[in-house]
Amino acid sequence: QVRLVESGGGLVQAGGSLRLSCAASGSTFREYHMAWFRQAPGKEREFVATIAGSGGLAFYAESVKGRFTISRDNAKNTVYLQMNSLKPEDTGLYYCAASRNRLGSRNRNDYAYWGQGTQVTVSS
Repeated sequence: QVRLVESGGGLVQAGGSLRLSCAASGSTFREYHMAWFRQAPGKEREFVATIAGSGGLAFYAESVKGRFTISRDNAKNTVYLQMNSLKPEDTGLYYCAASRNRLGSRNRNDYAYWGQGTQVTVSS
């Protein structure tokens, strides 16, 4: 089992940047594929990005490709989401998630462990 705690959210103007962090408990962090999802008010939770346990593969939603970068530091049990050129439509609650078996999945049902979320608000 793994416990996830997100941080780094906040209020930023359009065009700005934020870096989210997700700290994981446990000694087997590298065995988990990690992902970021987000949920805007009144909308479904949607996939943002995912990274393999080794850090060698990453996949992105089309809406964030070229602006967001997912990375991980297995020595620190932490996954990051660097968000640049932020837009108002990026506003939402950002969740970190972990899956032991589903490499590259964009389906939230494939992720067994979730954090509580960190709020990102982008003003126009």
